[in-house]
Amino acid sequence: MQVQQTIEQKLTQALAPSHLQVVNESHMHSVPPNSETHFKVVAVAEQFEGMRKVARHQAVYGVLKDELAGPVHALALHTYSPQEWQERAEQSPDSPDCLGGSKREGKGQ
Repeated sequence: MQVQQTIEQKLTQALAPSHLQVVNESHMHSVPPNSETHFKVVAVAEQFEGMRKVARHQAVYGVLKDELAGPVHALALHTYSPQEWQERAEQSPDSPDCLGGSKREGKGQ
């Protein structure tokens, strides 16, 4: 869980989020057991107020540039202002099932 902890620490320092959830979703993909390659991040921060979604994502990518250049293959981002988070009843969407690699329908058959 070293990569996950690094992501949590960096985002906490950079965003001072009121809510942060980092979920290792690697097990949902075609990767070896105990991988840390696919993550879902839910971040609620005051600084996201008034920012477009793409700007929020760019901010997170900037903080995690080393991880994205290395061990992290995929990052599902759900970024909200505190008001947006309340309006969503403090819920983020579930991640879809992986259809890549050998799980794609018809591939390898």
